[in-house]
Parts: sequence; structure tokens; C-alpha cells
Amino acid sequence: MGKDSKSKDAGGKGKGKQAAGGGDENASKGKGKGGKAADGLGTCTYVKVRHVLCEKQGKINEAYKKLQDGWLSNGDKVPPAEFAKIAAEYSECPSGKKGGDLGWFPRGKMAGPFQEVAFNTQVGATSAPFKSTHGYHIILSEGRKN
Repeated sequence: MGKDSKSKDAGGKGKGKQAAGGGDENASKGKGKGGKAADGLGTCTYVKVRHVLCEKQGKINEAYKKLQDGWLSNGDKVPPAEFAKIAAEYSECPSGKKGGDLGWFPRGKMAGPFQEVAFNTQVGATSAPFKSTHGYHIILSEGRKN
């Protein structure tokens, strides 16, 4: 399952220009703190994310379309407060009541595909929908630290 998810994640990131292009503005923040990687991806120990979790792919796609129509298709970043509203409306995870906020968590705490996307999404960027063992997710990265 991890191999399938990895290829979907890579495809999803290429699709969302906002994740690649939009993060460059914040990359300068990461460069000051980071060491090896200019964008800081993959080098941190903890991440802070919000997410939307849906059992059905159709529902996660509907949530993602709202994000696209409001921000992503314009190349804008989704404000955390707006992402929280989408999470409260669509997410089937108990965290949806908190706007999808999962707080800070270390590497190794979350399952494979979720961890991969969480630790490889630039701060301020929103992931494309992806599948894990729990269902379909969208992640908004809010922070990284060691």
C-alpha cells in the first residue's frame, strides 16, 4: 500500500502548483533555520498540521474542490482559519471539531503515507488528496521544528 500511496502523493504534489511554487516564499524562513535542505523538507523532527479525513474519495474531492475554488487555483495559500472551516464541515475525524488540528507530532507517530505527506509538505502549503489506511486526507502544514 505504501508504494501506491507514494506514487499518488508524488502525482498529487505535481498537480498542485501551489505546493511547489507557493512554498518558495516561505522557504527563506526555512533556510535560516534549516541546514542541509534549502526548503527544510525531510529534515525536521516534528510537524504541526491540520487535516481533513474522509472515508469516501468523492467527499474528500468535494472538500478539495472548495479549497481549489477559494484559493489554490489562484496560487494562493489556504488560510488556516478557512482550512479549519472546511475540516469542521467535511472531516470524519474527531479532530474536525477542532478545525482538523492535530498539533505537533514527531516522526514515527503517524502511519506511512500520512507521515510522508505531513513531513514533505512545505509550511503554509496544502497537500493534494491522498489515501492512507484510515481513508482519504488533505493536509495543511502549519509548522516544522527539530
